[in-house]
Amino acid sequence: MPKKYVVFFKTIGRSWFLFLVVAIIIVAFYFPIIAIWMTVITLVLFLMSYIPPFFFKNKLYKFMKKYPKIDDINISKRLEKSLEKIQDQMYKLSQNQEKKKWLIVFLDKHYIFYNQEIIQKFKENYNKGLSEKEILDNLKDYKIETRSEIKNITTALIKVNRLNEREISVKEHRDKQRFM
Repeated sequence: MPKKYVVFFKTIGRSWFLFLVVAIIIVAFYFPIIAIWMTVITLVLFLMSYIPPFFFKNKLYKFMKKYPKIDDINISKRLEKSLEKIQDQMYKLSQNQEKKKWLIVFLDKHYIFYNQEIIQKFKENYNKGLSEKEILDNLKDYKIETRSEIKNITTALIKVNRLNEREISVKEHRDKQRFM
C-alpha cells in the first residue's frame, strides 16, 4: 500500500493547476506585478508541456524509417515506450498518408510500418500484373510474410489514392508468361 505522503503528492500533482490559480489570485490582491509574472511563467510552462509529444512523434518517425518493415510491438520494445503510446502515434501518422512515401497499415490489431523502398517495389510488381502470390514471393526479402499483408497494402494504397490501375492485368500477365 502506498504511503500517505506519496498519495498526497500525487493528488497535488494532478490538481497543480488549480492550486496555482488560487495562489495567483491571492498574490494578485497584494502584489499585482508578481501575479502577472507568475501567470506568464505558468503559461510558458503549460505551453512547453506540449513540446515533448511533438519531439516523440519525430523521433518515432526517424526510428521507423531505418527499417523496411517494423511493427508496433518491436518499436515499443526498442524505444522502451508503452505499446499503447506507440499505437496511438502510429494511428495519428496513418491518418494522413496521401502524400507520404511510406505506409502504415493496421493488421491483426497491430500497426505495421513499410518504408518507401517496399512500397516502390510493391507498386512495380503490382503494375506488372503480378498476382498476390507472385508479389509476396518477390517481397520475401523485405520480411513480408503473408498474403494478408499484401492485401492490406493494396487496400491501404487504393484508399489513399496512391495506387494506379494496373498496366497489365493479372490474366494478361499469366497469358504472356504461358505463351513465352
